[in-house]
Amino acid sequence: MKKIYIPLLAVAVALPSMTLTGCIEETFPTSSVTQDQVVDSPNAAASFALGMPAFMNSVFVLGDSRLHYDFGYPAMMHIRDVMTGDMPIAASASGYDWFTSWELNEYQAESNIYPQVIWNYYTQQVQTANLTIAAVDPETTVPQNKYYLGAGLAFRAMAYLDMARMFEYLPTDGTSAVNQYGNDVTNLTVPIVTETMGEAEARQNPRATREQMIEFIISDLDKAETYIVEGSRPSKTMPDLACVYGLKARAYMWVENYPKAKEYAEKAIAAHKGTPTTEAQWLSTTNGFNDLDTPSWMWGMKFVKEDYCVRTSIVNWTSWASNELKPGYSAAEPHLMIDAALYNSIDNRDFRKLTFVAPEGSPLEGKENFINRSVLETPQDSKDYPVILEPYASLKFKPAKGEMLLTQEGCSSAAPMMRVEEMYFIKAEAAAQTSPAEGKAAIEDFMRQYRFAEYACSATTKDGVVDEIFRQKRMEFYGEGIILFDYKRLNKPVVRHYDGSNWVEDKQFNTTTRPAWMNYVIVQTEGNNNSAVKSFNNPNPSGCYTSLGTSK
Repeated sequence: MKKIYIPLLAVAVALPSMTLTGCIEETFPTSSVTQDQVVDSPNAAASFALGMPAFMNSVFVLGDSRLHYDFGYPAMMHIRDVMTGDMPIAASASGYDWFTSWELNEYQAESNIYPQVIWNYYTQQVQTANLTIAAVDPETTVPQNKYYLGAGLAFRAMAYLDMARMFEYLPTDGTSAVNQYGNDVTNLTVPIVTETMGEAEARQNPRATREQMIEFIISDLDKAETYIVEGSRPSKTMPDLACVYGLKARAYMWVENYPKAKEYAEKAIAAHKGTPTTEAQWLSTTNGFNDLDTPSWMWGMKFVKEDYCVRTSIVNWTSWASNELKPGYSAAEPHLMIDAALYNSIDNRDFRKLTFVAPEGSPLEGKENFINRSVLETPQDSKDYPVILEPYASLKFKPAKGEMLLTQEGCSSAAPMMRVEEMYFIKAEAAAQTSPAEGKAAIEDFMRQYRFAEYACSATTKDGVVDEIFRQKRMEFYGEGIILFDYKRLNKPVVRHYDGSNWVEDKQFNTTTRPAWMNYVIVQTEGNNNSAVKSFNNPNPSGCYTSLGTSK
């Protein structure tokens, strides 16, 4: 590990150009392979399809830069979480927190390296999906290959849905929708690239509007719904019909089509058949949030010893998500914590609170689900170091099998991409948006059955019920890369400065609306290669807020 603070880097010259246009140029990586040969190959669809979940575990998509925030889809999840008001990072002199720039809203301009890692990851993820889609002719292929086609369409829809929600410009209190070129970019998302698009078209490919993007995503998911039932998925690292319904529920929530969101959330719950995470599963010190076989998990990522990310020991999901993997990044301090105000707002009878270190004097002190606190706090030898976790530190994501010391064993873990609980929350909020009483009943039913029996929602108005569902969802999905989308959609402010705040002083921003930094900026390399994007980028949000916790 090394001290980070990376200053501004000119990615246009320092890094390879891996843009949406690049996806088209590199669709077939060797001159000896043609599209006709790919479609005719009986094994091509499976090979390309299995490459989609494999790419999610990729490390260093920026090439030789070897940046330790560059570890595939789990890094995207972590970036989203540290940009909310839910995941403070403990202060330390170690300099090990590679995600500081996102926490401070610094260096987020089109010419900076931090947006580049996001853009490169997602455009290459789209490329893996396009390869799979191009490899299957549904009119002539076998049923299992139709499943792979459906999976490719679902992966592409997932990638574009993430990108659309991150890059869409929505009004904020920090920047104007009219950019430096005088163009209003409200509701513009990202350019759409399909498996059939040529280079010339990709080089003049404008940002899709919200309406264009939702039409494209739903079209992909409609086709996925048809094809994905033709075969069977090899594991939960690939989507099934329930996941397709889940993606539709997410997509309809994004555009605030709440009746449709509720409909597909209910379909996803019925198709999945798995029950929400139980107290025993949630608090397990060996399998807590690290096991792909957990019944509530609909879709996830699996990491094995052979994966490069695991072999690095530290540039991977578990190293950053688990404070209890002693040689990992988070244990080395930047400890992951939960926002103190959020934690304190949750009832002590709710077992989810036991996955965070209780403040001194709390009735929960000493009841937390540590794997082995003494191992964490006691040096094993002269090269080891004690790890003392402060109040509110996370214990949610356990290293594999509770292994605290051996990195490759502990990092051979899993991470959730979609849990059935999300569908219950979508169902409840979607109902509340049109019928507060129905939404209130839905969140009460879920919480009483699956979290704690005495739960009661005191809100009666639409805004009150939606706020309560949002608060519970923040607790439920802490660290899973989901909640930023709700902050942005619901226009929720980030509040980090308050009496008793556990945020580091220079990160104590309070906004009055969704933060400007949640409108991600498209990178300069895309504008250089795609003229239709160049003057329609989002305004640079960097530094547009002043911390209330310091004198700067």
